[in-house]
Amino acid sequence: MKSNSEDLLRQMRSDAVDLFNVAVKRVDPYEAIKGFVRLEGESLILGQEDRASTELDLRRYSRIFMVGGGKATAPMARAMEDLLGNRITQGIINVKYGFTEELSCTEIIEADHPLPDQNGIDGTRKILDLLSTAGEDVLIFSLISGGGSALLPQPIGEISLMEKQAVTKSLLECGASIDEINAIRKHISSTKGGQMARAAFPATTVNLMLSDVVGDKMDVIASGPFVPDMSTFKDVWTILEKYKLTEDIPGSIKKYLMDGVNHKVQETPKEGDPIFQKVYNFIIGSNILALEAAKYEAEKIGYNTLILSSMVEGETKEVAKVHTAIAREILSSGYPVNPPACIISGGETTVTIQGDGLGGRNQEFCLATATEMVDLPARVVILSGGTDGNDGPTPAAGAVVDPLTVSRGKSKGMDASQFLRNNDSYHFFQEIDGLLITGPTNTNVMDVRIILVR
Repeated sequence: MKSNSEDLLRQMRSDAVDLFNVAVKRVDPYEAIKGFVRLEGESLILGQEDRASTELDLRRYSRIFMVGGGKATAPMARAMEDLLGNRITQGIINVKYGFTEELSCTEIIEADHPLPDQNGIDGTRKILDLLSTAGEDVLIFSLISGGGSALLPQPIGEISLMEKQAVTKSLLECGASIDEINAIRKHISSTKGGQMARAAFPATTVNLMLSDVVGDKMDVIASGPFVPDMSTFKDVWTILEKYKLTEDIPGSIKKYLMDGVNHKVQETPKEGDPIFQKVYNFIIGSNILALEAAKYEAEKIGYNTLILSSMVEGETKEVAKVHTAIAREILSSGYPVNPPACIISGGETTVTIQGDGLGGRNQEFCLATATEMVDLPARVVILSGGTDGNDGPTPAAGAVVDPLTVSRGKSKGMDASQFLRNNDSYHFFQEIDGLLITGPTNTNVMDVRIILVR
């Protein structure tokens, strides 16, 4: 019986990994560009073939620039180069270390993520210098994807890189949402919150985005460098008060933000600003597309499948309890779908750091889930992975668990609850061979979670 159970779990774990890989493949950034941007003679067609599109006459422009930042930006740039070739005058993009491609006319600058580094600043300065040369006869392609906030980090005013790093680290550790983190990033940066549009004006800009934020809010993706900013200095100060960070932030940042609250420095550009009149913003890939691909594949291999939501947020451990409860309900009543069941969800949770271990939100989710499902029969598998292939500061995308995960740890002298309290999910899964390893995927549309019940 034990052998049969282990064989079943092995097959289900394989199914879960296959479904995750299908989801990631669906949001390949190269294919996303090729499916959205087409060239017909001298006309550039922007949009999906079955939907309304925008058309630009390339004969109106004497030069074409390409800029951008993010984990998926290099393959996006390769697609644009394949499409436009030597029509592109110059390109500069910032990407995460290792997330590169062979490009012919675009300079790739590798930089750090999630904490910005000097390379990111140097690359961003180059991009801003290029944008500053653009006149009305220039067409700019902006290629933006997840990670763009950290990879386009040019501080504003007297704020230093170290000070910006300190604030970013505090926000990541306190459990702030990506919306909250990016609102602050916008107001201590010279690129975010529409400020790149200000730098590029009066050129025409086509801003192509791969969404890594819940709800696909354009002003939040990479902190919206070409999108009107919905947040204000006052909002930023409220966020810092919420997480009790007002006394801990560096003096130069505190002064700049207070000057903003008191209208002594310029706000980020808002809706209606003339600088956005010639900016075209498009989302070319998102989490729901990845979930849909996994759903279709799951149905093909025999699972009754339901997409729960692409907009799941909240504290990781609490979200883990909800997903485990869904698995219990399927086993008990057959709701929301009968076994063999596949429930798929996406979005991005947050982890409030309390220990000094190593991990990321997906591994933390899986370890929390494992501790909740120890009493379930060996017919449940749960996977959670980041579509970028990097979960927190680790080489893993996430993990895969089942009702025997905790006991596997015990057999090696490890207490899963202790590792969870110390936020040390990576080392737990490393010991029991439970990590989901994909390597860099060069895409990023948040996370994919899969529940399988037989």
